[in-house]
Amino acid sequence: MVSVDTVYQRVLALANKEQRGYITPQEFNLFANQAQMAIFEQYFYDIKQFGDQHGNDTEYSDMLDLLNKKLAPFRQTDDITSGGVGLPSNVYRLGTVIYDPPGATELPVEVEEVRENEVLYLNSSQIAKPTTKRPVYTRTGINTIQIYPITITDNLTCTYLTAPLRRFGTDVKWGYAVVNGQALYNSNETTNFMLHQSEESNLVIYILELAGVTLNKPGLVQIAQQEQNTTNQQQKQ
Repeated sequence: MVSVDTVYQRVLALANKEQRGYITPQEFNLFANQAQMAIFEQYFYDIKQFGDQHGNDTEYSDMLDLLNKKLAPFRQTDDITSGGVGLPSNVYRLGTVIYDPPGATELPVEVEEVRENEVLYLNSSQIAKPTTKRPVYTRTGINTIQIYPITITDNLTCTYLTAPLRRFGTDVKWGYAVVNGQALYNSNETTNFMLHQSEESNLVIYILELAGVTLNKPGLVQIAQQEQNTTNQQQKQ
């Protein structure tokens, strides 16, 4: 978890360093949520990139392992409901669908995802036709799937990733109270970032870039680029 107050104070310090412009709490909160989602979404592109490369045997330097650890707080397992078609409402990326046959004689099996146009060919094949031992599913909506054979309607679970907002149910917010015309930090009204602590610098950079572009303050973008260059140099050392 990253302290939203720490990030806000760093953003203000950098923005005011050369009098490049003040960022209000309302503006910061908007940019903070955009930045968190941008970093979170980047994880999936990075996983694909590093997944295509050989791993690093050093315990604390394997990037794929580090990315999976960053995603760990957002991993969940839940039941599939509504007759075996309803996914949990907070699914952001679906992982594995699992069918656990009733009774103790059969082991749970993974339900394989197929495209809708493949179902017709599978069902018409005596060899590839879906069975309770080789079930498949298709996505039919944002939060619905269809299992084949259609006789499977319960004993279904799924693993999935939920986004920061869906996982914790509230936006990032730097809470404050106005005293003598000044916004003073209020921890009771605050919601911190839900990302890994190592993302603190990236959050600062993203927010400065968003503020610079949205508020038409090129100086903030320049500061963000300088911070990014500094971070990249430190990572290479």
